Amino acid sequence: MHPWIAKRTEHVDSSGIRKVFDLAAKLANPINLSIGQPDFAVPDEIKQAAIQAINDDHNGYSLTQGVPALRERLQAEVDARYGHDDRRVLVTSGTSGALVLALMAMVDPGDEVICFDPYFVMYPALAGMVGGKVVKVDTYPDFHIDLAKVEAAITPRTKAILFNTPANPTGALATADEARGLAELAAKHNVAIISDEIYRQFCYDGDLVSPASYNDQTIVVDGFSKTYGVTGWRLGFMHGPTEVIEKMTMLQQYTFVCAPQPLQWSMLAAMDVDMQPYIDTYRHRRDLLVNGLRDTGYEVAQPGGAFYVFPKAPWGTGSEFVAEAIARELLIIPGNIFSGRDTHFRISYAATEETIERGLEVLRDLAKR
Repeated sequence: MHPWIAKRTEHVDSSGIRKVFDLAAKLANPINLSIGQPDFAVPDEIKQAAIQAINDDHNGYSLTQGVPALRERLQAEVDARYGHDDRRVLVTSGTSGALVLALMAMVDPGDEVICFDPYFVMYPALAGMVGGKVVKVDTYPDFHIDLAKVEAAITPRTKAILFNTPANPTGALATADEARGLAELAAKHNVAIISDEIYRQFCYDGDLVSPASYNDQTIVVDGFSKTYGVTGWRLGFMHGPTEVIEKMTMLQQYTFVCAPQPLQWSMLAAMDVDMQPYIDTYRHRRDLLVNGLRDTGYEVAQPGGAFYVFPKAPWGTGSEFVAEAIARELLIIPGNIFSGRDTHFRISYAATEETIERGLEVLRDLAKR
């Protein structure tokens, strides 16, 4: 390793997802079921609001904590939802930025951070970058949480639990009992919960139940990117106890500075847009994909949200199966990128029905091998 490179970089490898994206660029007509971002066009009223903000010269820095009008509207919604006396909102440079701030503010070298396997690919990397030790709690085969396993994983060094619902890569939507049990367990052991709820709007079989409903110390990470199809605009937000959020605000001042100001103004318009028709479309795509997989004999847990399915490979390892799929120009993601196991693979149904049907055709052929 080059002598100038810091040891913290050893915790980070080039994302396996990014490698598939790079491969996609080289194929003439790939069947792309790999990308974890909405495929719908940004609604026009949101685009126009961003353009108007630029034309109105909202192009400098905003306050580090966010444009006051947006922050106040988010604060009002959070207050109405939770009714906590001490819950403060911070607008962040993407949900990923929020996760970086949370771990920087809360995790010291040697602290343990629990995450659930399978997990969002950033969690172990970010925890490692701040010197934390990742402790993985297995959730196979149905990707729901066994509270006894969580309690067994808690030690005197445990600082935080990273929780994601609906989840990437599995699409699992935590039940109210899981959210409540995790909240109560964290309170009992004085452990923080960082609840990543970026897919909050993409729930198909019931509403998202946040552990913040049962534990007022929960740090909630949320954002606009997935809901409105603006992943490139880097807009997120988070909320939690004032003292913790103030520390994260200070860290943002010295890192990201602020979220992009003109795009923050556009989110005031976005929050008035009815996204339910889009959500209904994704529910239909989920059903199309899951039913197609099950009819072909794939073992797949029912995803309750987000836009991912995480089936078990019908033969070989997950990596071997995905390599054969990619050879047939079907782009999917091997499960070992998200897990200590190499048995599954991730499909994103943020794609047209035609693309999903083309993908199912390849998967049917692969299952026959």
